Amino acid sequence: MRIKKIETFTTQYIGFVKITADSGDVGWGQMSTYHSDITSMVMHRQVAPHAIGQDAMKILPLVTLITEREHKFPGSYLRRALAGLDTALWDLRGQVEGKPVCSLIGGSPGTVRAYASSMKRDITPVDEADRLSRLRDQFGFDAFKFRVGSECGRDKDEWPGRTEEIVDVMSRTMGDESALLVDANSCYSPAKAIEYGKMFQDKGISHFEEPCPYWEFDQTREVTAALDIDVTGGEQDCDIPTWKRMIDDDVVNIIQPDICYIGGISRALEVAKMAEQKGLPCTPHCANLSLVTLFTMHFLRSIPNAGKYLEFSIEGLDYYPWQHGLYEEDPYIIVDGKATVTDRPGWGVEINKQWLTQSTHTASE
Repeated sequence: MRIKKIETFTTQYIGFVKITADSGDVGWGQMSTYHSDITSMVMHRQVAPHAIGQDAMKILPLVTLITEREHKFPGSYLRRALAGLDTALWDLRGQVEGKPVCSLIGGSPGTVRAYASSMKRDITPVDEADRLSRLRDQFGFDAFKFRVGSECGRDKDEWPGRTEEIVDVMSRTMGDESALLVDANSCYSPAKAIEYGKMFQDKGISHFEEPCPYWEFDQTREVTAALDIDVTGGEQDCDIPTWKRMIDDDVVNIIQPDICYIGGISRALEVAKMAEQKGLPCTPHCANLSLVTLFTMHFLRSIPNAGKYLEFSIEGLDYYPWQHGLYEEDPYIIVDGKATVTDRPGWGVEINKQWLTQSTHTASE
């Protein structure tokens, strides 16, 4: 079965990919969110020419071939485009075999515990605790992530005292029965991260994400070695040798690849395997309700070193207006704090036809 046609349907924020085989079978995937219109250009210029005519069932060899053919472009945009190819091919295979993707990669359908993931820093600690409490009561979440520091903030808080206040408020409000996670988004120097990390430990927080500039591995390793709390990271990294260094050098306690940033399921499985051999859990980054969260649900149902939970964005259309109307049927229903991977073939989701008609369509064949 050979790849006959690759189509993209894009806006600035979302880029869906449709692959048609010479047999007539079809698979759907997604490139990474954000500047997806640019990523679509990369898809048709640097990915599709290598993929057309290739065996649609040999996914990892094809993805590897393209990275080698495009070796002068080792950065993020190529991987963001590869994610669209890879995930569409996994869906195609699922449709052909009548199996969900999780079953194709060693897992099975079922539920995944989710944590409610806040993306906001412009919210007061009291308001944040209030909305997370309502989500706990409505959907049964028992794990919550909120933001500390400021993004790439060079030790500065979003406003003075916010981090101390939100940690205190969340600890008192959510209680011992809830798992609490914090994300610093590369804010701190090692000394400040260690100072805050010890406070987080004392307040019962179990997960400290991206404490230092993510590209400064030595800084993050220093924090990891100094704390008992789990230090986590990796969402931005898309290069396999970089991942090998991160894992081999004990930079973090938990790895967090983003399936769409890293280049798809096949490459994410490679990284998860490296982490498994090192004894590290894998809790992927998936910070919006595009298909990346569905990909991650299948992924977590399949790897032996899956972390404790699925990241599940709680932000609605006020924060992500481009999330509106993506699917014919919502695949993200939380019951008792869990999301469900169904037994439908492939990804088990259908893209909204009206959304597709309003997007920019490009084809390579």
